[in-house]
Amino acid sequence: MTQDPFVTAAQSATYEMRKVFSPTPLLRSDLLSQRFDADIWLKREDLSPVRSYKLRGAFNAMRKVIMSHDTFVCASAGNHAQGVAFMCRHFGVKGVIFMPVTTPEQKVMKTQMFGGEYVEIKMVGDYFDETLRASQEYCDAQGAYFLSPFDDEDVIEGQASVAVEIADQLGRSPDHIVLPVGGGGLSAGTYSFFGDQCTYTFVEPKGAQSLKMAIQANAPVTVPEVDTFVDGAAVARIGERTFKRLSTVNSSDVLNLDEDRICNTILEMLNVEGVVLEPAGAMSIEILSEISEQIKGKTVVCVASGGNFDFERLPEVKERAQRYSGLKKYFILRLPQRPGALKDFLNILGPDDNIARFEYLKKSARNFGSVLIGIETTDPMNFNLMFDRIEDAGFAFTDITNDESLTQFVV
Repeated sequence: MTQDPFVTAAQSATYEMRKVFSPTPLLRSDLLSQRFDADIWLKREDLSPVRSYKLRGAFNAMRKVIMSHDTFVCASAGNHAQGVAFMCRHFGVKGVIFMPVTTPEQKVMKTQMFGGEYVEIKMVGDYFDETLRASQEYCDAQGAYFLSPFDDEDVIEGQASVAVEIADQLGRSPDHIVLPVGGGGLSAGTYSFFGDQCTYTFVEPKGAQSLKMAIQANAPVTVPEVDTFVDGAAVARIGERTFKRLSTVNSSDVLNLDEDRICNTILEMLNVEGVVLEPAGAMSIEILSEISEQIKGKTVVCVASGGNFDFERLPEVKERAQRYSGLKKYFILRLPQRPGALKDFLNILGPDDNIARFEYLKKSARNFGSVLIGIETTDPMNFNLMFDRIEDAGFAFTDITNDESLTQFVV
């Protein structure tokens, strides 16, 4: 039986990678296996040399043209930049990496660290579209080679090495595989490698459903407004080449997750398992509760795509997780300007209610003052009881927890 040319090419790419870095581990999760009554394994791409799978595609694309190009260009604010930088140093070639001016300093420093003297970083543009345009203009002017983060056949082939390793480490194809989706390089490569040997769940951030929209339209379309919190998968438009490989995916197999909900898995994996995952890397784990009946009793592989998590974001992640779980709320209280009013309000709080924020927003009112209050508790039901007590006491309040137009300014 003749083997699929893509499978052969992916296996060849994987073999070449072994000269540069070791396979990432495929580790069984006892916690998740017990919780979902399945045999669940994590493909730990967060343990690659650059803490994501992106160096795979960069390596494969570069090795194929290294004899004819000595300068490589990319535009990225994260994992792709680090993968390209790592490979530029490995091959001993020049890399010019364009990053938005707004890129966190930690990511800029890591990219420079991986590339060393072989990499030049150019900070251009407030938004990625500006950065990308500048990188492509530079590439054309210099006659350099542009390294796409996902929409390139050689990159897709390189990302498929994740699937090659899974098959080798498991000894067979898994029954089900869960893949995070951004631009589609990882999912297109894995889907093309395994084909119909297993079933799939593709998971996107709620604020960047580029694959779902493309399947519905039967062509790549641009998401009108992207939520960038899941930065490793917040892609406005899936690639033309990646979608060509994913166009036969069943729309019902493409699910999405609320950005705040993903934070629960980030915290649990950190606190319980000691695993550091970035938001995109946590998606394949968080979605398991949505497919629990489908995977029961099966061998499931979740691709943890990356672990480039800036710990300065930890307070935000905790905040988002608490708000999503109903354990933290913000509201505006109309507090009478009389002696004892604050004490009356404080007496309303239960034993598990903790004030996390208290700030007068309007101090000049003659009879009433507006107060921003943030409350943390241990059970969402506590808020129902607390709000009933507040109303019974005659205090007026407005819950603003889910009002993004307000919370973005005051929280």
